[in-house]
This record gives sequence, structure tokens and C-alpha cells, in this order.
Amino acid sequence: MLGLNKSELNLNNYDLQKNVHLYRQGGLNIAYDVNSGSLHLLDDKTYAFLAELTDLQKADPALLENGEKLLNTAGCSLEADEKEEIVQELAELQKADILFSREAEEVNPDYPERPLIKAMCLHVAHDCNLRCHYCFAESGSFGGSRGLMSLDTGKKAIDFLLENSGNRPHCEVDFFGGEPLLNFDVIKELVRYGRQRAEAAGKKIKYTLTTNAVLLNDAVAEYLEQEGISVVLSLDGRPEVNDKMRPFANGKGSYDRIIDNILKFIAKRPNTSRYAIGKYYYVRGTYTHYNTDFYKDVLHLADLGINRISLEPVVAPAEQSYALQPEDLTQIKQSYDILAEKVLEYARNGKEFTFFHFNAGLDDGPCLPKRISGCGAGHEYVAVSPEGDIYPCHQFVGQQKYKLGSLNDSPVALDNEKVQSFRQANIYAKEDCRRCWARFSCSGGCHAANVAHGGELTKIYPFGCEIQKKRLEIAYYLKIKEKMEQTQRFQTVS
Repeated sequence: MLGLNKSELNLNNYDLQKNVHLYRQGGLNIAYDVNSGSLHLLDDKTYAFLAELTDLQKADPALLENGEKLLNTAGCSLEADEKEEIVQELAELQKADILFSREAEEVNPDYPERPLIKAMCLHVAHDCNLRCHYCFAESGSFGGSRGLMSLDTGKKAIDFLLENSGNRPHCEVDFFGGEPLLNFDVIKELVRYGRQRAEAAGKKIKYTLTTNAVLLNDAVAEYLEQEGISVVLSLDGRPEVNDKMRPFANGKGSYDRIIDNILKFIAKRPNTSRYAIGKYYYVRGTYTHYNTDFYKDVLHLADLGINRISLEPVVAPAEQSYALQPEDLTQIKQSYDILAEKVLEYARNGKEFTFFHFNAGLDDGPCLPKRISGCGAGHEYVAVSPEGDIYPCHQFVGQQKYKLGSLNDSPVALDNEKVQSFRQANIYAKEDCRRCWARFSCSGGCHAANVAHGGELTKIYPFGCEIQKKRLEIAYYLKIKEKMEQTQRFQTVS
């Protein structure tokens, strides 16, 4: 038995499975320390030793309370001096609080009594010039009648945002639809009105517009550029993939109509942010059961010179032919693996592009309360329909069960019970999240996806969780690889 000093490496009552994630990616052995956010590259023997410690603790819960016995039980295949060296190195990392770090205290975020709204999704158009088969908004109508937001309703929405933003100096408005450019004249008036009202209140509004690019002509593009409006452009990738799911009402595909508009627009923004801050663009697509090899779609976009790309898994009822199925998961993960190596390969060849979900955010990500609670839908972020109804986010619009209030009420007040339900739907209210290694990065997943698949805010969407965890593993892997290649370049130069 190895004579270990408990004070050197103390694993008493430390849940390894919950707080240290071990995995292999791209030939590397990686340990992610959940509470500190630190990443560690391990040799084979250290990785195997940590994996054995975790497995032993899982198999015998009594070892959770007896760290000394756990350490003495593990590592029988190691030479005594090898084990001693590994344990001492691990102890140094624990002392630095970057491995086996102290578990974050389980506390609920402290919110003000009155919700402070920081961002709004303004549905200026519940109509669309496309008929995308997977559209959660039912081709723009959101299950209701088609129509455009009036200027008066838009002004009320901006007033509501500014009046309910507290002391926040910055607010955000996303023009959304349907297709918002169907209501372009109102958008221009709302931008002008919002800037005036924000300036009078000592604030600034950051605008974003999400568009399918059908109407993104030179005049519109120039306006968006002059006003510094960030833009999310919708395109699914390869022409045959895009046109299968994103046709016009007459069934004709949309790729040929929009690709030139997109390329001309992004040429105006060569230095857009990889983290979607400031004035940026992203080309955002959706992958389905029909293209689980979606890495090819990402590379198609990258080869066109599009260097800010996001591709999301479709969220759809299982009975839909395009819905992702459990048997798709292996191919989906393989696509992410291939894409990870392509990100590195393209960067080496001077063709850098960013895949949004591979941005780890370990260094400049949100604070712990934000990591616990997620996006803020329903209390910090709201969506407003063309009629002036207020919902927790764009994916809840039209669902009366989740309607928070209306701009037509006097005074305008959000339903407190519903607000509280969203505030309380944090990772500690979700049983599956409490011990998950990804809890502080995933924040419990998308509220709307959870409701769509589990019927409740606190019932997670397991398939979505698996995808999210895979993307996080790759994000951390890429962070390590980028650091390794930077070091190699430095050594080569020197």
C-alpha cells in the first residue's frame, strides 16, 4: 500500500464524475475541471489513473467518503514511483485550485423583484416569402394569421424595453419574423425612434436583424451597414440540402436567389467578431435527418468565403420525416469530429473560419449566476408579436400558455407567476443537470426545446444534451490544439 499523505491530495467527499470530465478527442487525453473551467492535457498513465479513480468511486459509494482508501486502491498497474509522481502532480494542481477544485456553492441567482429586461426579439413580420418545411414558426404565421407589426406597436415595444431595463446602459433589439425585411420601412423608423429614445434615457440600443436574405438588395445592405446593425443570415449549406428544406411557396429552391445577396453583404464585414459581439454577421443554418453529414454543408459555406457559420440541429416532433432520430446520433457526432479537424486544417492553410458552437467561452464567458440560469428568457429577454403580445422568447410566440402580458394593457405588467417559473428553471431545478459535467456551460439547455420534448421547463431534452456535450468537448479540444500550435509556431520561429 502506498503511503499517501491525505493533505497532499484530498479526495474526501469529492465527486469525481460530477466535477471532473475525462474524455479523448483527436488523440488527446483531456480533463476538464468543471468548477474552475480549467483544461488539462494528460499522458496515458495519468488519464488511466484518473479514469480508474472515477470508476472505483462510482462502483463503491463508500470510497466517496474515504479519499485515502480510494487513492491506495487505484493504480495497481503502476510502478510505485510512477504512482507517487502522478499523485504529487495532481496534488499540485489541486493546491492551485485548477483540478479537483472546490465545488461551486449551490445557490439560486438573486433577482430583483421587478424583472429587468435587457433584450427583446421584435417580431416585425408574421409572414414570410419562404415556406421552410421545418419552420417552428409555421412559415412565419406562428399558428395565427399573417401580418406585419405597426409602427405604433413597435414604438410601444421599444418604450417598454427602455423603461424596464433599469440601470443597464445597453439594450438589445433583434428584428425577427417570419421575414422582417417584409416590413423594412417600419424597421427603419423603429431604429431612428429607438436611437432617439435611448439617447434621451442615457442608453444605447444594439440592433440585430435575422433574415433569409431574399430581399437583401444593395440598398438594404447599405442601410444595415451604415446603421451598424448586426445580421444573421439563413442558409443551410449545399444547394441541394438548402433547397430541400427552404423552398419558396411555389416549391422552387431558394439557394440561387439568395447566395449572391449573402456573399455581397458579408464582403462588407471582413473583420466581423467570432463571438457575435459588436457589429457582426453569422450565416446560420439547420441540419436535419436528411443531412447528418452536415460538416459538408459547413465546409461548403467556408469554401465560399463565409467565415462565421452556425448550424443548428432541427427541433421537431419525432414523427416528422426530417426530425433527428436516436440512430442519427453516431453520424452527428462523427460530423462534429470531422468538422473539428477541418477547422484546424483550414486555419493552418490561411482559410480560418469560425463554427459558432465551437467557441468555448472559458476565458470571457458569462459569470456563474448566468451559467446557472441560462439565456434569461422570460425575465431578462422577451419577444413581442405583431399584435403586441409579450412572450418569453421567439420560440414561445403564439403559445398562449406562456404569454407574459401585452403592450396594449395599461399599465403593462408581466405575469409574475410565469416570470418566476422561468427564473426558477435553472440547473438546480433540473435533476438531470445537477451532476452533469456540462452544467455550467449548457445551463440546462433551451427552455423551448425542453418544453417541446418534455412538456416542462425543467424536463431536459436528452438528445439535445448529447449534441451540446459533444460540441463542448470539441470546443475545449480546439482550445487546447490552438494553444499547442501557437507554442509550436513560437518555438519554430525562435
